[in-house]
Amino acid sequence: MTAIANTQAIMLTMTTYGTWLRGDRRGWVDRGHILPADPDLEAAERQRMKHGVYTFDRHRLADIGGMIAEAMVRRLGLTLLALTVQTWHVHLVIGRTSIEIGEVAKRAKESVRWGLRPRRPIWSDGYDKRYCFDERAVRGRIRYVERHNEAIGLSARPFAYITDVEEYPGVGQAPG
Repeated sequence: MTAIANTQAIMLTMTTYGTWLRGDRRGWVDRGHILPADPDLEAAERQRMKHGVYTFDRHRLADIGGMIAEAMVRRLGLTLLALTVQTWHVHLVIGRTSIEIGEVAKRAKESVRWGLRPRRPIWSDGYDKRYCFDERAVRGRIRYVERHNEAIGLSARPFAYITDVEEYPGVGQAPG
């Protein structure tokens, strides 16, 4: 799928292996629909897992963020507006792009897989995407991601390559 018209930014969420299964007690998403907890389904999903749950080492979160940021900005040429790396999930907000969102998620995941070189799966299948169509939505998603960083004692924008929203055309400044 190509870029959706009028998209100003996109927030991606990727979870680590086994940390958010279908049927999860927190709710879960299938084809864009939020579904309620289903303990039997979650138990069946857990039984199918071929490996244990994977979480990132807290001491490697900055390294992992650097891997993703570099892949997004230097390799794909995207505008990175926000990024947080938690032990079990990653949120990032990128500016509008014509690159397929599935390719963006794939590259983010591969950058970490390559950097860490684990001998097992580290990511869950798929990802969640949220399109932002106006300035309020862009700023809200960015702030959501930044609060995750602040909650673990980091600055709102702790990674290199993050563009301040005030410098982003169409939101912080008029398009060129």
